[in-house]
Formats: sequence, structure tokens, C-alpha cells
Amino acid sequence: MSDPHEDLPHDTGQDTGDDDPTHGKQGPMAQDTTEQPRSVLSAALGAVTEVVVVVAMALAISLVVKTFLVQAFFIPSGSMENTLLEDDRVVVSKLTPGPFDLNRGDIVVFKDPGGWLPPPLEPDEGPVRKVVREVFTFVGLLPHDSGEHLIKRVIGLPGDTVACCDTAGRVTVNGAAIDETYLFPGNVPSQRPFSRTVPPGELWVMGDHREISEDSRVHGFVPENEVVGRAFVLVWPLSRAEGLGRPESAFAGVPAPAGAP
Repeated sequence: MSDPHEDLPHDTGQDTGDDDPTHGKQGPMAQDTTEQPRSVLSAALGAVTEVVVVVAMALAISLVVKTFLVQAFFIPSGSMENTLLEDDRVVVSKLTPGPFDLNRGDIVVFKDPGGWLPPPLEPDEGPVRKVVREVFTFVGLLPHDSGEHLIKRVIGLPGDTVACCDTAGRVTVNGAAIDETYLFPGNVPSQRPFSRTVPPGELWVMGDHREISEDSRVHGFVPENEVVGRAFVLVWPLSRAEGLGRPESAFAGVPAPAGAP
């Protein structure tokens, strides 16, 4: 009879290494040392791609907001003191004029219609910094430097007759005196007399600091299509941050212009 155990493997007492996971042909393949650097590189590229996408989306949203909704501006001079001081930052709503109408008393930013401002001075900065500033200003992440813009208060709308001064020294609109509580302390409404009727599509604007403001009294009317928007909030410095509402009580008694429907 055959030995019932002769087909079973015999322990020879020698270590062949076949069962050793670190030796022989039956062990697992050696770890590919290139996998870790590749995974790190892939993670880094993924992170960079995510940052680029997020930044691109932020810039696109900022550009849309700046183009259609709001824009920030520096205040370049003291002509609107004490309502606004030089180097203040304001945010302008570009929906006015547009979906919303301009009103008397609104503070507006407008492009120079021609001859209101001297040629702007180029800032002293390197080419890289200049490009960065221009890009950030273009997309609305930095306030516009106001080199070709002005900011004034709307006093007369199309059809209004604006004059100064009545017997009490006040500005009148359509014959009604306005109570200009926003004037710089000690200023009179105007040191020069005038009486003008605002043509269609134009505005009569004046600064709050009348003694130093070169406004419609000097340069004439402002085309409505040159208005960038209405300044509605002062955002910097934070200690003075506030909304810029219109002084409706000042113009409450102004009648509609003659011939208005």
C-alpha cells in the first residue's frame, strides 16, 4: 500500500523563502517610488488650478459689478467739504441715472465734459506696479483715482431755472429758495450771481464748498450721459463711514419747471 502521507509536502527544515513576503518570486512587487512624487505634483497642480479658477471668477464677478452696478472713487479735492473730504473713498451706484432717476440734491460722479480739469499727472511708480494698479482699478478692486472725473451735487434738473441770489442770499430753483444745510460752514450760497435754465439732457451741479468749487457757475452744464453714477455711501475712512442720502427737505418746496407735464 502506498503511504497515505507520501503526497503531502515534507518539511525539510530549510527555509526556501517562498512564504516570506519580502523574498522570492511569490512576494508582492516592490513599491514604485515614483508614485509619491507624482501624487504630490498632481495635488499641487490641482491646488494651483483651483486658486486660478477662484481668482478668475472673483475678477469676473468684480468686473461685472464694477461695469453695471457700483464703482469706488477717491475724492480728489476739497470742493465737497465738509460732506466729503479730500482722499475719502465713496461707492457710486451706476444704476442712477438708468433704472433710477437722478434727483435734486444727489451727489454724482461724472466724467470731465471738457475743460473742467487740468491734464492728470501720472503717478510716480514702476511699470509692474502701474500695470497691477490699472488692472485692479479696471476690475473694480481699487478705487478709481478720479483723474478724469469730478464729484458735485445736483442742484438743477433739465427744465429747471436755477438762480442766485434772492433777497435773503439763497439759491432758488424754479423761484423757490432752497435751504442748503450741507454748505461748508461760513460759505454763502454763491459769491457770483447767475440765472440759468437747464437744457434737456443737462444738469446744473455745484460743490458744497462754494468758495473753492469750480462748478456749473464757471463751466456750465453737465450732460447727463457723462454721469457715472450717484455716490450713495462713504466707505473710507471707517471713522466717517456713512450713507450719502439726498437732502430732500432742502428741495421739498421746489415746484416742477414751467411747461413740465
